[in-house]
Amino acid sequence: MALRRFSHITTVFLLTIYRAISLVSVGWPDTLPLGLLDLDIVDKIHLDLNTTTQFSIDYGQLSQAAPAAVYCPSSPDDIAALVRFAYTSPRYFTIAARGRGHSVRGQAFAPGGVVVDMASLGRGRADRLNVSSDDAPARWYVDAGGEQLWIDVLHETFKHGLTPRSWTDYLHLTVGGTLSNAGISGQTFRHGPQISNVYELDVITGKGDMITCSREENSDLFYGVLGGLGQFGIITRARISLEPAPQRVRWLYLVYTNFDMFTRDQEMLISKLEKGFDYVEGRLLKGKDVSSSSFISEEDSEKIKLLADEFGAIYLLEGAVYYEQAMASMVYQELESLLKQLSFVPGFAFTKDVSYIGFLDRVHEEDTKQSSTEHEDVLHPWFNLFLPKSRIRDFESAVFKGILKNNNPVGLLLIYPFNKNKWDDKMLAAIPDEEEVFYTIGLLPSATREDWEYLDKQHHEILSFCHQEGIDFKQYLPQYVTETDWMKHFGRKWDVFVQLKRRYDPKALLSPGQRIFTTPL
Repeated sequence: MALRRFSHITTVFLLTIYRAISLVSVGWPDTLPLGLLDLDIVDKIHLDLNTTTQFSIDYGQLSQAAPAAVYCPSSPDDIAALVRFAYTSPRYFTIAARGRGHSVRGQAFAPGGVVVDMASLGRGRADRLNVSSDDAPARWYVDAGGEQLWIDVLHETFKHGLTPRSWTDYLHLTVGGTLSNAGISGQTFRHGPQISNVYELDVITGKGDMITCSREENSDLFYGVLGGLGQFGIITRARISLEPAPQRVRWLYLVYTNFDMFTRDQEMLISKLEKGFDYVEGRLLKGKDVSSSSFISEEDSEKIKLLADEFGAIYLLEGAVYYEQAMASMVYQELESLLKQLSFVPGFAFTKDVSYIGFLDRVHEEDTKQSSTEHEDVLHPWFNLFLPKSRIRDFESAVFKGILKNNNPVGLLLIYPFNKNKWDDKMLAAIPDEEEVFYTIGLLPSATREDWEYLDKQHHEILSFCHQEGIDFKQYLPQYVTETDWMKHFGRKWDVFVQLKRRYDPKALLSPGQRIFTTPL
């Protein structure tokens, strides 16, 4: 009886969705007998302008594309039913799973289709985050719903004295969202990106099939979905590896005026996988970018600002060492010894002792303080690249000291290295092939309606420079619109990418906002 009722409700719900898509896309007449609608299902479908407008913009605020409907599922079964209906319908429609809408170029849009509000899966449910272990006690993991925020994953696992190994700098993003890209941060050099730390996934494919996959089972889907930009399935659960959580973090800012010394020290630090830093990032700073924060006092920020003004720009190496309170004295001694091997400006080493959770959630804390003074119409034309180690000096000369020399918009400019051997080559995330160490460059400005196009023009100048100089770069969170560019981006992995699309989403229903496949295969 319960199964028959589910089938009836699902059918009525899907007819409602189909009617909405049809009216928006082809102007079909209103023929659905509304008296058949089940109130419980109707409540999950949102066709009103306020809701569809809300889901037509993202964090970047650079573009807008309205869906025909927004669907708020209460279970993965609801999502699978939607996708199956879209796949089997004579006039199929596109579907985009959306977490917190933190994309910046419309990657989670579904123009004229259906946006699935993934946050609905976790509302009022405590069973979407579960910490457990295999028969082998050493392998602990958390089963996290694709809609779960990483900050909630952190708090839940920390209750058990455990933590995921790899993070993003901003934790108020969804598990499914970051795993569809890669998930990078200052821990990546040691543990690889977040996608390298997953044991298992539950995925809904573009045919509506619900498939559990891992390195051993349905491995092609597993490797494809992790870093696959949402093209082969919607992640509804991820089994993420855990390790014992540290109690404290020794957090460091080290200031450099010489780029070669800055990068040399970063590369040395990521090579020390024992008794070294647990977190390594870096950034370029100009005087206008320096301000006091929860880490830097007003006195120290003024000191750094004067140095930046003197040299035009400086480089900040941000590091961290994790430890247990009982080991504090020994950790401090080892850290002092390590600092003697580095070439930062004397007198410009700043340290602070913080909790582990406080360190990991630091970006959100600072963002919360700044958001009170930031206007709602601030745009975020972000741009991210991966570059081989051997070309980072060329990039610094031509871009940091050339194209970006007179930049005015405020924002972060990140520069830090990864170890290639910590990335699983079977996964589809695109990284430079040439060398064992490569850098990420993150240009993360806040812009206005008046200057964002100027910044975009600079980004195109940077890409042109890389092309002209033959630099083997890859965009992270790529922003291409032609098949030729996508083929070049994925390189030797493109054929596998197309094969997986043909196998798991042949009608190109999923993640249309990525603009990789615009017609069925």
